[in-house]
Amino acid sequence: MSEQAAITTFDAESGFSLISKKVLYKGFFQLDEYTFKHKLFKGGWSGEVRREVFERGHAVVVIPYDPIRDEIVLIEQIRVPALATTKSIWLLELVAGIIEPGELPEKVAERELAEEAGLSLLGLTFINSYLVSPGGTTERFHLFLGQVDATKAAGIHGLEHENEDIRVHVVSREQAYKWVNNGRIDNAATVLGIQWLMLNYQQIRDSL
Repeated sequence: MSEQAAITTFDAESGFSLISKKVLYKGFFQLDEYTFKHKLFKGGWSGEVRREVFERGHAVVVIPYDPIRDEIVLIEQIRVPALATTKSIWLLELVAGIIEPGELPEKVAERELAEEAGLSLLGLTFINSYLVSPGGTTERFHLFLGQVDATKAAGIHGLEHENEDIRVHVVSREQAYKWVNNGRIDNAATVLGIQWLMLNYQQIRDSL
């Protein structure tokens, strides 16, 4: 598939000129080719530069935390791309999901917590948003703290029509942090979320 866009962006102040954007592949995900010029730090402008950009939308990540029991709910599911660098392709993760067109991140957080962990939100706090890997993808994650009752977390979850097979784990905050430190948890969104919790858990518990 190839769809060519004409020049769409020129911003002399920012020093960036988008010459064209071409769709190379479009399936569940999309791969685009950007052709552009930009100002150089040494002065002047670059020649034409081409970069392939992975388009997969944006997503929400939720830290399901029970501040009363000081426990965190993690999910475990298969991640085939992990085959390239890890021994196990079943990863421990935070709850997460893609934002559909027109959907609010807060609604995604509520939906995914129910679908992936069978839990209801008792409270939701926005933490921050960040670019996942801006060298290759446009994707941005929106990170939330979701207050939950961890005693209600158990079992197997996920949507059958999406071939999801998700197992729920409830662990202490300290145990989750140990898994980050020893590398058992090694996916970026989960590492960042648990590290944020370690820095802020006391303030959360004191506010109860």
